[in-house]
Amino acid sequence: MNKNTQATVNELIAGSVGGAAQVLVGQPLDTVKTRAQVAPKGMFKGPMDVFTQTLRKEGFFALYKGMASPLLGIAGVNSLLFASYGISKRIISPYPLSLKEIAVAGAMAGAANAILASPVEMFKVRMQGQYGAKTDKRLRVVARDMWREWGFRKGVMRGYWVTVAREIPAYAGFYTAFEFSKRKFGETYGSDLPVWALLASGSTGGIAYWLSCYPLDVVKSRVQLRATPPTGTPVQYIAREVKTIVAESGFAGLFRGLSPSLLRSIPAAASTFAAFELSREYLEGVTGV
Repeated sequence: MNKNTQATVNELIAGSVGGAAQVLVGQPLDTVKTRAQVAPKGMFKGPMDVFTQTLRKEGFFALYKGMASPLLGIAGVNSLLFASYGISKRIISPYPLSLKEIAVAGAMAGAANAILASPVEMFKVRMQGQYGAKTDKRLRVVARDMWREWGFRKGVMRGYWVTVAREIPAYAGFYTAFEFSKRKFGETYGSDLPVWALLASGSTGGIAYWLSCYPLDVVKSRVQLRATPPTGTPVQYIAREVKTIVAESGFAGLFRGLSPSLLRSIPAAASTFAAFELSREYLEGVTGV
C-alpha cells in the first residue's frame, strides 16, 4: 500500500472516531436546533422552550431522537469528509497550503460529503420532527416508508442539492477557521499541540461552519421534513422555500435554530477534531504514514 493510500485509510478510520464523538456530544442540541427550525408556528417560543418542553413531555432521551441515523451514518460521513479533505489537500499541494487553498479543499470535501450527509440528515430530521405521539415511527419504519413511497432520488436523497449548497461554504469555513486557530496556537506551542488547543481550534471551526451554512440549513431541514418532495430545479425550490419562511416568520425565520447550533458547535466540533487528530496521530505512529 503506497503512502497516499495508507494516509487515506488512516483518515477514514480517524474520521469515523471523530464522527462518533460528534454525535454523542452534540445530539441533544442538534435536536433542539432542528425542532426550532421545523416545528409548526406557535408550537415553541424559542430554543429554550423547545428544550424544556421536550424534557417535560418526552423525557431526557427524546433529546437523542434520531441519533441512530447519524450514529450509524456519521461515521461514514466523517470518514468520507476527512478523507476527501485529505485527498483535496494532496491535489492542491504542495504544502503548506495557504488559508485560501485550505478553504478550497474544504469546499471540495463538503461537496463530496453531501453524498452521504444528505440521507443521514434527512432521516435524522424526520425522526426529530416527531413529538412523542403514539403515531411516532421508528427509524426503520421511516426509512422503509420513504423508500416505498418515493424511491431513492425523491425519498432517500430528498434535499440532496440543498445539502450540497450548504456543505460547500460550511466546510470551507470549518476547515479554514480550524487551520487558522491551529496555526496560531502552533506559533506558541509548536507542532505538538496540547489537547486543549485542539479542542479550542475545533470549536472555532464549528462556529465558522454554522455561520457559513445559515440560512441554507433551515431550508434543508424544511425541505427534508415535508410530506412531499420539492418540485422544480434546486434553485427554484430553494428560492421558493426562502420566500415561504420569510412570509411565515420574517427575515429572522431564516436563522431559526442558530443559537443552539452555535452552542452545540463548541463541544461537538471540539470533540470531533480532537478525536480525529489524536486518532490520526496514533495511526501514524502505528503505520508510519
